[in-house]
Amino acid sequence: MAQSELQVTARENIGKGAARTLRRQGLVPAVVYGKGIEPCTITVDPRALKIALANEAGLNTLLTLKGDGAFSGRTVLLVDSQVDAIRRDLKHVDFKTVDLTKETSVMIPVVTLGTPAGEKLGGTMSLIRHELEVLCLPTAIPKSIEIDVSALQIGDVIHVQDIKVPAGVTIPFDVNFTVVTCVGHAAEEEVEGEDEESGELTPAAE
Repeated sequence: MAQSELQVTARENIGKGAARTLRRQGLVPAVVYGKGIEPCTITVDPRALKIALANEAGLNTLLTLKGDGAFSGRTVLLVDSQVDAIRRDLKHVDFKTVDLTKETSVMIPVVTLGTPAGEKLGGTMSLIRHELEVLCLPTAIPKSIEIDVSALQIGDVIHVQDIKVPAGVTIPFDVNFTVVTCVGHAAEEEVEGEDEESGELTPAAE
């Protein structure tokens, strides 16, 4: 699991006005919360945060906060962020402390491997769930959930219980929901294609 350090600054002034002032300075207001710590308001440099997350783990990178405050030395995960709808700049960030010895819940991106056999017959693969919730130790968070779809035929479905995950990782679910499907009407498309290629006229319906 990727780990990085992030320098942050304690923040006393709160409210919309203080937040706007920070953003004009190129900084981002943030909050740190979790078990064993009172919620702390801090300031983050978005450029430093981007660098800290620039690895294969991405948003699931374990971050060790550094600075003057109760948060210093705490290991956290970025659990929420607000982005400006137009400028796409960060507006606010939430960090949650994690216990490296206890399982935590995180969302992991789904990556498909291979090309479904059904696509060669005119089918189309559809990825229903682009992310899956997993439970694992913070140090064992996978960068992605890989699903081999090469054997999928038209009409085949991969459910959550069919997915293999690394040792120490589980996917919690109450309903065996669909993750990937392959759909299409290959047979009809093939017949129509053969008629066009042969150049033969098909009888008109009476």
